[in-house]
Amino acid sequence: MMNMGGKRKDNSVINKPKKTKSQQGKLNRAAGARFELKVRGKLEEDGWIIDKWTKNVDLKERKLIPAKPKFVFNPQLKRRIPIGMSSGFPDFIAFKKIGKESYDVIGVEVKGDGWLDKSEKEKCAWYLQNKVFSQIWIAKKAEKRGQVEYIDFVEKYGDKHNKT
Repeated sequence: MMNMGGKRKDNSVINKPKKTKSQQGKLNRAAGARFELKVRGKLEEDGWIIDKWTKNVDLKERKLIPAKPKFVFNPQLKRRIPIGMSSGFPDFIAFKKIGKESYDVIGVEVKGDGWLDKSEKEKCAWYLQNKVFSQIWIAKKAEKRGQVEYIDFVEKYGDKHNKT
């Protein structure tokens, strides 16, 4: 005997089965992919030309390298399968014409919470120091549902990360 709201008539709570880490990972990847698509669409609406960035920075050698594809193990097939074309950092390269013969070229990293880890900060600093991008934006979910907020890397983390 249940009513709406997930409680029985005797007010005991119905226990839902917990999600496994595998199930939660699938949900998180899908949510991240949806948010990336939303960010891409919003930037294109604003006049930016967007493409997936397929490079990464080797922090040991301090050079630009091709990004490696991400893999996940499939137990039914008993092998690893790719889940994405590349794991480039940042996620997107965006450019927009700003003059007769000049373009603004930026890198866009999509993070739901807007925070970068230590290696990502180092990579951003390397890109800016080596003038690969003029700016790096971090796209995060805004307070209002469905909105996207853009944060400039230098404004958030300061110039201290720009000295590598």
